[in-house]
Amino acid sequence: MRIKSQKDFLAGLMFTIVGAGFALGATNYTIGEGARMGPGYFPLMLGILLAIIGLVVVFEALVVETVDGEKVGAIAWKPLVFIIGSNIVFGICLGGIPKLGIPSLGLIVGIYALTFIASMAGEEHKTKEVLVLATVLAIVSYLAFIVLLNLQFPVWPSFISR
Repeated sequence: MRIKSQKDFLAGLMFTIVGAGFALGATNYTIGEGARMGPGYFPLMLGILLAIIGLVVVFEALVVETVDGEKVGAIAWKPLVFIIGSNIVFGICLGGIPKLGIPSLGLIVGIYALTFIASMAGEEHKTKEVLVLATVLAIVSYLAFIVLLNLQFPVWPSFISR
């Protein structure tokens, strides 16, 4: 069977692998049942759903004819590095790295760092717009996670909030 859309085939394969991985990882938790769900129930169902969607996309990539075969282009390294890097920096800002002596910088600093680093992935970088976006994200995140959901994680740098 010939692949008729490389992009869809690879995307579907990625969805299937990630979904199966999440479903498999969820089995380490108590699954429960529909009426009494355990902590592993939701990730298991989402993982299975994502894997099924991935299989459907793979099937369509093998069956549905496309004009040019939708070849996969060159990897855009700059956006890839900046987007993944911004998420890593956000994680480090939120939790710090105690073994290396890096303190937690909290949610607010993490969101500003994430937004500024991720904005460098694009062709245009307007500092004023990025600052407004980071401020809105910080306010909404604070209200959603700290005020409404009452989650317990650092909001400000650990050396300030002690």
